[in-house]
Amino acid sequence: MGQRLLVLAFPLLTSLGSTGAIAADDQALGRDLRASIALQGFPCDKVVDSKRNGDSDYTAACKDGNRYHIFVDSAGRVVVKKL
Repeated sequence: MGQRLLVLAFPLLTSLGSTGAIAADDQALGRDLRASIALQGFPCDKVVDSKRNGDSDYTAACKDGNRYHIFVDSAGRVVVKKL
C-alpha cells in the first residue's frame, strides 16, 4: 500500500517544477506539497511557506509549525523528512 501512495504522489512533485510565482500556482504548490506530506503519514494542516531547492526538491513549513524536506530520490520515490 505504501508504494502505491508513493506512485500517486510522484506526479505531484514532478509537475511542480514548472510552477511560476502567480498566487494560484503558489496555492496549488502548497496543496501538492501538503498532499505529499500527508501521503507519507506526517501531520500538516496547511503549507504556509515553501522554498524550491531544486528540481522536485522543496522545503515546506506548515501552519502547525512542522517543517519538512520533500524530494524525489534517485529511485524515483517521493521522500518526506521532518526538519
